[in-house]
Formats: sequence, C-alpha cells, structure tokens
Amino acid sequence: MAKTLSKSAAEKEARLLDIFQKYGEVLIAYSGGVDSTYLADVAHEALGKKAHLLIADSPSIPREELREAVEIAEKRDWQLAVVNTNEFENGDFLQNDKMRCYYCKGTLFKTMREYADKNNIPVIIYGETADDGFDITRVGKLAAREGNAKAPLAEVGFTKDEIRECSRARNLPTWNKPSFACLASRIPTGTAISPAILAKIEAAEELLRSLGCQQYRARHHETICRIEVSETDFPLLLEKETRQQLVKAIKELGYRYVTVDLAGYRTGSTAG
Repeated sequence: MAKTLSKSAAEKEARLLDIFQKYGEVLIAYSGGVDSTYLADVAHEALGKKAHLLIADSPSIPREELREAVEIAEKRDWQLAVVNTNEFENGDFLQNDKMRCYYCKGTLFKTMREYADKNNIPVIIYGETADDGFDITRVGKLAAREGNAKAPLAEVGFTKDEIRECSRARNLPTWNKPSFACLASRIPTGTAISPAILAKIEAAEELLRSLGCQQYRARHHETICRIEVSETDFPLLLEKETRQQLVKAIKELGYRYVTVDLAGYRTGSTAG
C-alpha cells in the first residue's frame, strides 16, 4: 500500500501505526467523517479488536450521516458503540455563544471518559489534524485537552489532503467525502439552539443532497434559509425546475424566504 502514497504521507502513516501500537488499546471519537474514519481504519490495522469506536447520537447529527457511519463500521468489522449524549440538557450549549463547541465537546469527552473507564480502555483519541491548528473557530480543542484526549493525526503532522490520499489508498469510501460539521453550526452565534430548528436544517440539507449538491450548508436565519453551495453547484440551483422545487420544499419547512449566498460555501459563516 505504501507504494501508492507520497513519501510524506507514507512516513506519517507508519508513525501513526507505531503510536497506536504503543497505546495498546484506544477509544476513538468516530463520526464517519474523513478524519475519524481514517483513524479508525489505521487503529484497527494496528490493534484489531482493541481499537474501539464511539459515535455520539444527538439531534446535531443528521440521521443519514449516522446511518452511513454505522454502515462503514459494520462492513469493516470495527468495534463500534453508539451512545446518546446530553448536550441538549445543557443551557450553556443551547444559548449558542462562541463557546458552543466547547460545551458540546466537553459532553462528548466526558461520555468517552466514562465509557473508557468502564471498559478499562486507557487512551481516548479524537481526529484533530495539523490543519485544525489554524482554525480559530475550533474551541472544542480546549475541551479535548481538559478531557486528556490525544490527537495523533496532528501529532504526526497529517494534513487533510494527506488523510484523503491515505484514505483513497485504503479504499475508504470517505476519501472524497465533503467536509461536515454538526447541524448546530448552521445557526448564527447568539441564536438559541433547539431540536426543532435542527430538524428544519437537516431536512433542507437532505434536499440539497438529493438534488446532487456536493458541498452545501443550509444556514438558519429565523425566517430565512440561506443556502451555501460550492461554485460548481451554482448552475444546478439556477435550473428552473430545481429552483422551484427547492423553494417550495424549504418554504414548507417553515421558512418565509429562501436565498442562495453568492459568496458560496465557506466554513464559519454563521460565527459571531
């Protein structure tokens, strides 16, 4: 397999395998995204049944994302546990200030620590990459440090492009998967979060997905649904039948206006 990789990616993967072997047994925060799926596959190679995965089920994760993540794990015979997290019982999380991600991740790592302790798993792993260090919106890293969670991808210097390269070499279906963040990130900072709002966002994004959009967001602004797509998807949304279908369906969700952001898809556009 290494022959299909660049020298840098192959060296980093070898170091990652070595790290897992030294840990002996791990619990990985798994989401079915590019980074955690690659982590899971490398950990399984290094540790077999001593590589455990935990996925958090809450209104913040779309049902289709959860289904796909579980399906990947089952097909590859990974050790997966699905647990419900209680961030929606935390008023600090629901008020949606700039520390929202910290409160959410704090709940996740607390849940992981309890699961790890119960099952005598010594090390908690999550999927921070070398690129994430440049993203100032990722306050969840503070919760990871407080939870003593390790980030081996960042430790060996893996970039997102290298992870995709290695994932493709391993025939992982996520190698070219678009980036994803929890549904709460579609709500502007300062606007309270509720399961009902997240359900509307999830339905709008499922529609965009079904229409063939590759990278998309449905941003919630009270009566307005602001759609972001990659520039390559603009022509699709401007087709008359598609546009009419989109407007009708999203208005039926309770929005009064449906807009397409001409700036296109970008991360953090609802952050205050």
